[in-house]
Amino acid sequence: MKKILILVLIFTAVQLRAQFPELSFGQVIRHEHFPSALVSPRNVDVWLPDDYSTGKEYAVLYMHDGQMLFDANLTWNKQEWGVDETMGKLMGGKSIRDCIVVAIWNTPLRHMEYFPQKAWQYLKQEEIDTLKKVSRSAGLPPLFENDIISDNYLKFIVTELKPFIDSTYATIKGPEGTCIAGSSMGGLISMYAICEYPEIFGGAACLSTHWPGIFSTENNPVPDALLLYLHNHLPYPGNNRIYFDYGTETLDALYEPFQLIADSIMREKGYMAPIWITKKFPGAGHSENAWRERLEFPLLFLLGR
Repeated sequence: MKKILILVLIFTAVQLRAQFPELSFGQVIRHEHFPSALVSPRNVDVWLPDDYSTGKEYAVLYMHDGQMLFDANLTWNKQEWGVDETMGKLMGGKSIRDCIVVAIWNTPLRHMEYFPQKAWQYLKQEEIDTLKKVSRSAGLPPLFENDIISDNYLKFIVTELKPFIDSTYATIKGPEGTCIAGSSMGGLISMYAICEYPEIFGGAACLSTHWPGIFSTENNPVPDALLLYLHNHLPYPGNNRIYFDYGTETLDALYEPFQLIADSIMREKGYMAPIWITKKFPGAGHSENAWRERLEFPLLFLLGR
């Protein structure tokens, strides 16, 4: 019986290790089922560089879709951002500041947590009623089958997660050392975060920003609502840095017309280099592999020395 128990424990340990990302650089500390009074618990992985020391202070990059960032063997599509490789290369070359990454896992409520809640208020009721019936494809649940909860998601990051990170790790606590980044819907919520909390997030990187909100642009009121929100809530230029990009293939092929409008809003509000940049990547599609190939650009923009 004792031997069986030992074998079970060994098997369980192996399974747990198998679910932990294998890294090329640094280490990941996992905070499982991080509790919240505002949103569902979820895993939070904290990436630390190889030479992490409590004697230094580190910038913090909060990233959405945290389970997609480090190890393709553990992701649903066998792709990853390669965050540890790119961070390790740039920090090793002294191209960016010392930084840690807080990888916030998504949940089944991803669409509701990442859709900018105040932009929803610019929609007419009949538009909302129509959107609540839209699904990604036939046979799948509606994208907005539950209430939008992105205000609570951001409040979770700002009032629950960030205080824990700042008290547990050696961080720069002010906006000069706090950035947020994501892709697709994660790009939308990163844009929303810097608009809602410009005093918390000094920089935001919005890759392949999913301006349509759904998966079609035909008779779709969402882009206008999101762009109107951006126009009305973009922080005054000077203290924040904002990065946008987009590709031209697969889902990214939908984005350019809306990103051009967003760019015109940025210019109208007084944003220009070096505090704002939008990059176009011809031939790039909508995938972790695509974001991995260009991750160095937003990291240099947000964290460059």
